Amino acid sequence: MSAIGKEEIVAKITQVAERVGGPEGIEIVDVQLLGAGRGRVLRIFIDRPQGVSHADCEFISHQVGTILDVEDVIPGENYTLEVSSPGLERKLFKEKDFERFVGQKAKVVLREPVENQRRWEGKLAGISQGVVALEPSDGRVIHFPLTQVEKANLKFEW
Repeated sequence: MSAIGKEEIVAKITQVAERVGGPEGIEIVDVQLLGAGRGRVLRIFIDRPQGVSHADCEFISHQVGTILDVEDVIPGENYTLEVSSPGLERKLFKEKDFERFVGQKAKVVLREPVENQRRWEGKLAGISQGVVALEPSDGRVIHFPLTQVEKANLKFEW
């Protein structure tokens, strides 16, 4: 399976999952297709404002799994479908993720350094026109374009 083929498959799976989850108020956070051959695993991470229930996971698993099989979206060998919530330290991908979690602590790794630093931790202060504001310490705010984010996730305080 070529890299392009895999990306196309993941994009199709994401569309199917959004078609199923959307009307139920279930957000598709991430779709990952891992491994190869019989060892392939399809992971779908879902969320909703009031939290994800076991029934939500079962619903997405059953509905999406059936559509993927009928439409033969994942060609070839079998795969294992796992559906779960993104957890406490969920990854942040889209602009709406950064909007939704304003005020929460996040850990961010940038592609290019800001103030000679690629790794930042702080409170999400907002996002406007694709520019993220992060408060690494009280009264100090740094700004960087969302396109510069290599990876970001919420930071859970124990």
